Amino acid sequence: IGRQETHNPIYDVAAVTTPDKLIYVQEETKRIFVDLLVREYIVSLTQASRQHQDIVLGASHRGSLSLFRTSQALALIRGREFVVPDDVKELAVAVLAHRLILTPEARARGMDGSRIITSIMDNLTVPGAHA
Repeated sequence: IGRQETHNPIYDVAAVTTPDKLIYVQEETKRIFVDLLVREYIVSLTQASRQHQDIVLGASHRGSLSLFRTSQALALIRGREFVVPDDVKELAVAVLAHRLILTPEARARGMDGSRIITSIMDNLTVPGAHA
């Protein structure tokens, strides 16, 4: 409290980009290709969360869209023009876990959204994977 009594450090934060550059990156992200199989994988993840025995309320369609967009962004950051299933897998817990409402029994067993999303991914076939 004492350090911020007369000056809030937020006033010292410098801009790292401009609004125009940010809008440009958002538009470039939308141009990243997502194959139909990867799209179906994203939908399968969210659908599985809605059908999971330990979940009262699973990830919504907005969760699917968020996972879709963040996967595109990760591909762009990594210099690719397309999303790979590993992008989806890397982001799924961060994007979906907090969207779940677990059953009281699952919470009592120490389950959480992260563990459940990881479990769902472990049981879904990854597009392009060979048996």
